Amino acid sequence: MKIFVTGATGVIGRRVVPMLIAKGHEVTAIGRTADKRAALEKAGAKAVDVSLFDRDALQKALAGHDAVINLATHIPEMAKVMFRRSWRENDRIRAEGSRNLVDAAIAAGVKRFIQESFAPVYPDRGDQWIEETTPIQPVRYNATVADAESSVERFTRAGGIGVALRFAAFYGPDARHLDDMIPMIRKGWAPMPSKPTSFISSISHDDAATAVVAALDARAGIYNITDDEPVTRREYFDSLADAVGARHPRIPPAWIGSMTGSLGKMLARSLRISNRKFRAETGWVPKYRSVREGWRTAV
Repeated sequence: MKIFVTGATGVIGRRVVPMLIAKGHEVTAIGRTADKRAALEKAGAKAVDVSLFDRDALQKALAGHDAVINLATHIPEMAKVMFRRSWRENDRIRAEGSRNLVDAAIAAGVKRFIQESFAPVYPDRGDQWIEETTPIQPVRYNATVADAESSVERFTRAGGIGVALRFAAFYGPDARHLDDMIPMIRKGWAPMPSKPTSFISSISHDDAATAVVAALDARAGIYNITDDEPVTRREYFDSLADAVGARHPRIPPAWIGSMTGSLGKMLARSLRISNRKFRAETGWVPKYRSVREGWRTAV
């Protein structure tokens, strides 16, 4: 299969590209700098420099491809996540970039389109399991998640196979936010205000990458990509503390998060998200059942 990958040098993309090549696929990937293109070529991919905001150039680049995997994002660093302006580029990529890529894919005759999406747009459901049928409830920081998913649905309506992967909270050894979380844990504090009994759903970078590859065999639709066992915030932070040899931290109360606006409220939601649909569809199984096992590798 000839596959076009965006976001190929990001934390998920740089895992996905070698996996695709190892399976015998022919990969074309976007690299926006000479160094990134050189790294992609070294991995065995054909590297191109094309903008997601140039529809004509995208259509030309996609000619002859069977599938598109869109992993492009621009997530701000932890120190800036609370500032709305820091999300503008990510919003543009998810809304305009995804729309242009779908337009180009349809015009080029691409048959499959896989889109990165975001599971924490679900509403707080306490200890209830969340399936893909649960209506999403994005806040202004991630409202463009719905735009990206709408583009995928439009691709399917045009006769293709559109797949949206709603990833849970990422973690891994190269996660920038982990570098910020661990010092706080060592000081005895959890970095996110919330109720200790609230659930958090996670996915390791490695498991997210294998899910992307598995999605090449999925039928059109939306799928939750999360580990098997969401844990409570108490378990989440305590198991991280155990992994770094620190005492179990105090968790700031949820009302503190509400003082930081809609993003803080969203981060405090209780999300017990199920991966049952994707596992049944593709046979995919995450390597780490939960962060309880995954933290040890990540740190």
